[in-house]
This record gives sequence, structure tokens and C-alpha cells, in this order.
Amino acid sequence: MAGRPETETAVVIGGGIIGIACAHYLDEAGYDVTVIERATVAGACSHGNCGYICPSHILPLTTPDALRSGFLSLFDPSAPFRVKPRLDIRFLRWMWEFARRCSERRMIDSARHLMTILESSADAYRRLLNGGRIPCKWQQDGLLYVLRSEAGAHDFARTDALLGERFGVSARWIEGRDLPGFDPSLKPGLAGAYLYPGDASLRPDRLNAAWVGRLRESGVTFVENCSFESVERVGRRALRIQASGTSLSADLFILATGALSGKLARHFGGALPIEPGKGYSITMDRPAPSPGLPMLFPEHHVGITPFDDGFRIGSMMEFAGFDETIPEARLAQLRAAVAPYLNVRLPVANTEEWFGWRPMTWDSLPIIGQAPGFDNVYLATGHNMLGMTLAPATGKLIAELATGSVPHIDPEPFSPARF
Repeated sequence: MAGRPETETAVVIGGGIIGIACAHYLDEAGYDVTVIERATVAGACSHGNCGYICPSHILPLTTPDALRSGFLSLFDPSAPFRVKPRLDIRFLRWMWEFARRCSERRMIDSARHLMTILESSADAYRRLLNGGRIPCKWQQDGLLYVLRSEAGAHDFARTDALLGERFGVSARWIEGRDLPGFDPSLKPGLAGAYLYPGDASLRPDRLNAAWVGRLRESGVTFVENCSFESVERVGRRALRIQASGTSLSADLFILATGALSGKLARHFGGALPIEPGKGYSITMDRPAPSPGLPMLFPEHHVGITPFDDGFRIGSMMEFAGFDETIPEARLAQLRAAVAPYLNVRLPVANTEEWFGWRPMTWDSLPIIGQAPGFDNVYLATGHNMLGMTLAPATGKLIAELATGSVPHIDPEPFSPARF
């Protein structure tokens, strides 16, 4: 980064993984950075996810099959991808725009843009984490997609072929009969699995704590329990914000508040088309034998991640607004979903039960760029289910745009102006 006076200040609104990454690259660019967070730093979706860093996740949620799944979910409260009916004009508009993009052509277009930022972020993580400078149980052994049935394997084979032919993302196929030898935690009789060796995983809470610790040592200030309230502007510049009764002035402001950004963006040029996509996870003690790799079970829409001292199961996508409940049935569903695959007895008790709201955009692309009508406000939000994966590339791109540096990737597909 070049061209910034060391005395310039920046306030990042939002202390999740995206806000942390923005703070990192702005600090590197010479800004005096303050991060404010309405609750605890690195909570919400930055805490309870499965820790996948997955450049294989190129295909957006707007697939041709998504319309059928969403429609059927209206009649099935247990559906892993569920749309809860509600009379809300903004939500209906969002669903209409989402539906318009559920075609193969638009899916491929979005996937091309996602591939660029996914690859950038994976490279950035390798530079940040290789060597153990930020300890977070970083593993680069790949992500295993396990298929239970021959029909499921046949369906996923088309996805794998698409990833290979269109995007050059290759996987290793492992026959079902070989899976117990590959990983003793897997049951015999499964159809097979695809191993994507370019994917990685980490322990989210440890990444967050270690990264925040390093940034504090570098001089970044983190303020918890500090909620954004309003902004004062003159012309096209924001002068200061009010947050929990405190006035904060800065030269630069970044809005990185996840699913809440859809509402808070009204203060910065207009509301954003972001809907909360609710997900769940449960964490428990590590079973024996424990899977050696993070795994996804596409037929049941659930993922698992083994940690050195624990085990996490995560899944679901509910469009139910800002619902704060954690239904016992959903938690039981997570456990039941892994039973057909794992030859292990899970611990009876959960050590943590979690839900979070993912910031979902109707085109499955993040929102990264200058806020409409402002010269010194930038948006970093709308990362859908890929916030953990896309954080470094987002932070780097925000710092480049703010400093006037040449962006390392094309920012246009992610610009707020597309809405």
C-alpha cells in the first residue's frame, strides 16, 4: 500500500472476521484504526462456523435447483434450506431478484467472480497463517465431500465435472469401499467421496483471538458493546459517527456489520439488499475415532469439522428474518444428519449450541466498495456463507480502494453500485 499519511484515522463498524481483516490491511496501510462492535469482537457468524477456507465453493447459492428447494421448503419446517413465508415487501423483492438469478448462465457468471476473490483470499490466508504466526490450528489437508448413495454420487459428479471443466478445480475421487481405510470414522457402504485438496480449515475462535491480539499489539483499538447509532456528514464526507452515546471522528469509515448491514446502510446512502440467512452449529467433545478431515455431506446439507479438543457440526439455511430462537429440533437434526456417515458414537452433551445470521445477497456476491454518495465511507458486507473464507481478500481490497492503490482484483463485480 502506498500514498497514505500515517496520521489518517479509520473507524471500522463491525468487529467480526470481515471487520478484523479490514483493520489488518488498513493498519498495514498506515491508518490509525479503531474497530467498534455492538457485542463482543468476533462473535456471531465469525465464531460458530465450521472454519472452512474453501476455494472449491465457487458455485453460488443461486443454482437452478434452488428455486425448487425453496418452494418445497414452504411446506417442510425441517428442510435444511428453508424459506419461511412472511408478508414483507423487502423480503419478497429480495426473493424475486434471487429467483431471477437461478439460471445456469447467471450461476456461471457469479461463479467466475467468486472464483477470483476465493483464490485471492486463499493465497492471503496462506501468507498470513503459514509458519504459525497466527496460531489457529491451520490445516491444509483438503475438504472431503462424502456421498451416501449412488444417486447422490451421480448428482455430485456433475458438480465436480462443472468445477473441473469450467474453473479448473480438480478433486480426487475415493471409492466407497476405500473410504473406511482412508478415514476409519467413515461407515462402510457409502458411495464414495471427492477430496478437494486446495481447501483448508482452521479453528475460528482461535483465529479471531490471535489475529485481534496481534492487531492490538500493532496499535489497533477494539471497542466492544458499542453500537452504531448515526452519522454526521458534510457534503459527500462523513465527519463522525455516534455509537452508544460516544462521538467518533475519522477520515475513513468502513461498514462491516454482516447481516445487520442491510438496515444500517440506510445511514450511508441507502439500504442494501441483504437478508439474514440463519444457520446453526453444535460443538461437542471430540469423539473417538474422530474424523481426520473436515467433511461435507451434500445429500444432508451438513458439515463437520474435527478440532484438536472438540468437534463441530454445522448446517441449515433459513430465511426467517432476525429470528433468535434455537429450536431443539434443529439441533437434533444436525446430530441425526451425520449418523448415516460416521462410524462413531457422538458425545451425549453439546458444549456449545449456536445460531448466526449470514448476510445473504440476492446474487450471492459480496458487497465491497464505496458507499453511494460518500467519498470516505466503504462497505464490506454481504459475504453470504463465505465470510470466513473471503475475509483477507475483502480487507485487502478495501484498503486498496481507500488508499487509491491499484486493486489486486477487479472490484467492479462486488461494487455496491450494482444495486
